[in-house]
Amino acid sequence: MQLDWQKCQGDVWGTFMNVDLSHSHFDDMKGVYIIWQKSGPVVRVGQGVIRDRLAAHRNNEDITAPSSLFVTWAPVNVAYRDGVERYLADTLKPVVGDAFPDADPIPVSLPWPW
Repeated sequence: MQLDWQKCQGDVWGTFMNVDLSHSHFDDMKGVYIIWQKSGPVVRVGQGVIRDRLAAHRNNEDITAPSSLFVTWAPVNVAYRDGVERYLADTLKPVVGDAFPDADPIPVSLPWPW
């Protein structure tokens, strides 16, 4: 499945703590997301209402402890989200999180060459 991974204005990866979650872009935005450390590991993957999930993760010290965090997200229909999240978790091996959906992985495009 080809995903439309989102960047910030200017076609740059958004810094996790500075992406403007109040922007109308996030109204009704539901899908999957990836938080990663620059030149480092993927920290967290997940799914849901993007604004709500990212806002909650900003308050999680396990996620925010590393420096230079970036984020991207992609809209995904609810029928596919569990499988897409499972694929992202299996492929990217995030350092935070271990309760990923018990679903058959659905292969998707990644936001960068892996």
